[in-house]
Amino acid sequence: MNRRTTKLIHPRLQLTLVSWFLGVAFVALVLQVLLLGAFLAELAARIPDQGAVVAAEANGMLMRAFVVSLLFLVPVTLGVGVLITFRIAGPVYRFEEYLDRIARGEEVGECRIRKGDQLQGLCDRINAAVAALRGARGAQTGAPTDGSTEREAA
Repeated sequence: MNRRTTKLIHPRLQLTLVSWFLGVAFVALVLQVLLLGAFLAELAARIPDQGAVVAAEANGMLMRAFVVSLLFLVPVTLGVGVLITFRIAGPVYRFEEYLDRIARGEEVGECRIRKGDQLQGLCDRINAAVAALRGARGAQTGAPTDGSTEREAA
């Protein structure tokens, strides 16, 4: 009951966040390949006899390392990113649904999200705001908000 089976509960938000993760990982990978290439070029310059061979082989080795790393990095980043973001996207989806129900005029109880999900504090604030609005609406209509009757209030 408490387990969310759909990991892409809010695909647009989650895929946007995961895309940012992939972008940062890609930039880090490119930086590593460039640094390793520079270090290999420096090493090749210091080896008198075989330096040209090292320099000639380095580019191909770096390209293979880049492709293999990328083939590993993309699925791992996607998987981990989706698993991490669904603890945020699930509550965001729940808040949107809850607020949509309120906007349609439906009677709703308290907003609840799963234990372990992020944004627990926001859920509490939404509940406090809805409770305050109910109290203000009750005061405008003359209905008591503390459970007493109008006669008792007079």
